[in-house]
Amino acid sequence: MISKAILCTIVALVATGGVAMAQELPERIASKKTIVVANVPNYPPLEFKDPKTNTLTGLDIDLGNALAKKLGIEIKWEEISFEQMVSALTTGRADMILSGMSDLPTRRDTLDFVDYLESGAQFYTTADRKDQYKTPTDLCGKTVGASRRTSFPKEMETWSKTICEAAGKPALKIVGTEGSADARTQLRQKRLDAAVQGSETLPYLMSLEPNTYAIIGEPFTSVYQGMGFAKKDTHLRDAVAKAFAEMIKDGTYEEVLKKWDLSAAKVDSVMINGEAAQTK
Repeated sequence: MISKAILCTIVALVATGGVAMAQELPERIASKKTIVVANVPNYPPLEFKDPKTNTLTGLDIDLGNALAKKLGIEIKWEEISFEQMVSALTTGRADMILSGMSDLPTRRDTLDFVDYLESGAQFYTTADRKDQYKTPTDLCGKTVGASRRTSFPKEMETWSKTICEAAGKPALKIVGTEGSADARTQLRQKRLDAAVQGSETLPYLMSLEPNTYAIIGEPFTSVYQGMGFAKKDTHLRDAVAKAFAEMIKDGTYEEVLKKWDLSAAKVDSVMINGEAAQTK
């Protein structure tokens, strides 16, 4: 966990404004004027390939490009499987992660996060079953799926124990899927009764497929999405935190959120490992 003193320093640096941010980057990045960012484009609207052009797009992509511009460098997107992202940082294949990764306490043992979105795990089903599953507790005993690569299956297990089983109801039947797209496919095929996905992604998906899905209740967790850095890479982490603070200050961050209809998921200040920066 980053100290409050360091967080205050980040905010103070933002206030100076005139320092060239590129000079504050680690030498390996400043000398090449390029930052390598790990991403897996399968989580719209955060990152995905435009089906018409096969171009990488999404909120994370716009955010990363804007951060690179603030830092005075180019960004190179490195497509890496989600399971390999942490090792990509430790081996030097990538400098940071920007790919819809949740800032979880268990991940802070190996990573530091600059948080940029607030979201939560959300149950949803197909529109034709919205009257069958009106509230989350209607799912007790039902088959519910989510990407096995995410924290959702474990969070579903915890929810089931505290909500379903504690009330004497049958537990969720949890299925780990091969990603969120697979979960939606199984849901449409009626192999799942419901699925779980990040609340930040569902409005976009529902706009792409009108009258296909229905949200069930409110998110049952609250979590930040963060840009990930190797623990030893505090120099880079703090430079990116400063650039992100500038984006919050000048409205660039809000513009990116509005483009992807995610203003409700914004953070109001620099946050590192879930801790808000002190502005005094």
